[in-house]
Amino acid sequence: MRVVVVTNLFGFPWDTSRGVFNQQQFDRLASRVDLSVLVAVPWTEALRRPVAYWNARRDGRARWPYVDYFLFWYIPRVAQWLHPAFFFLSLLVQRPLLMLFARKDALLGSWGFPDAVATAAFASITGTPHWMKVHGTDVNEYLDVKGKRAQILAAARRSRGVFTPSRALRSRLVDAGIKPECVEVLYNGVEQRLFHPASRQEARAKLGIESRARAVLYVGNLKVAKGCVDLVDAFLTVAALEPEVVLVVVGGGEARDEMVRRITTARLQHRVRFVGKVEHRMLADWFVACDLLCLPSHAEGVPNVVLEAMACGVPIIATRVGGIPEVVPEWAGLLVAPRDQQALSEALRTALNTTWDSARIAAHGQTYTWESNVERLLSLLDLSVHARTTKVMP
Repeated sequence: MRVVVVTNLFGFPWDTSRGVFNQQQFDRLASRVDLSVLVAVPWTEALRRPVAYWNARRDGRARWPYVDYFLFWYIPRVAQWLHPAFFFLSLLVQRPLLMLFARKDALLGSWGFPDAVATAAFASITGTPHWMKVHGTDVNEYLDVKGKRAQILAAARRSRGVFTPSRALRSRLVDAGIKPECVEVLYNGVEQRLFHPASRQEARAKLGIESRARAVLYVGNLKVAKGCVDLVDAFLTVAALEPEVVLVVVGGGEARDEMVRRITTARLQHRVRFVGKVEHRMLADWFVACDLLCLPSHAEGVPNVVLEAMACGVPIIATRVGGIPEVVPEWAGLLVAPRDQQALSEALRTALNTTWDSARIAAHGQTYTWESNVERLLSLLDLSVHARTTKVMP
């Protein structure tokens, strides 16, 4: 089977952690089919890193042999509803043979807008079965934007089906008018060779976390919508009552300055550690070293860090949004309403003073496998090859 994937959500040679879940899924898919993944690089990024971009095809293919890169040309901050047209033209000019003339049994647009909108247009021209893969923001936020909503839904209706990582995203699409039988839930998997229970003492010694500390971990982009500022406010309340509690922040982003300001004002810099971005393969040590993972996002799909932390036996404190309630049972963590700082601080205190069944949590986290994900993905793509006139899933 020849499958072509188009996406912006994949590793760049200068940012190998980007879209790790896609990397893990497509790596396995590449071992089963003839796979080509075209990764869109915004021209503004390439302009800032011209040497890195021109080396991207060489370096990227050395790491991911099935990957190629192309420049996504668009007008910044102007007429975003036109981005699918710019995306389409960028592909048409730079990869015309593959997109128009090469044999393809299935075309997959991974990210609802503009990626999947543009690839659905190519599929209509060439008669190639098209699938859309959505992730979170491209549904949770983009469906509330008039110009984007209409194009996303039109592309979804032209597709053989839509893959979502949670039932919550599936419900959002169905509520927007997509037929239920056309939306398939495929939970992401966990890289089990990396994420599994291990010695907390050894992990703390390696990372420099005091053995007697009770550590709360945040992993993700530092954006207000991820709830990281809410977490700081909740932590300040907890820290005043729990002298051994520390906060470890893994990730980077524009909210970091505000987080630092609030921590500095409270004079608690000595109890908060900003680690910055960490390679995906190194995250397991941070999960194992800390007492719990806190992810108080305002909106989500199913964050892979939640699955990975549970696979390490770590309990979860998170918000009751998106697909999180689907994957975190009550014995594996506590869920609160988003933007509720008081409820979050109370949940943190409760969790830090609860004895959790780490073995049970780990066993649950490890039920999410890439093998089952890719097996189901392949079975659906295979239907496209053998039933080209079918427009709905079984």
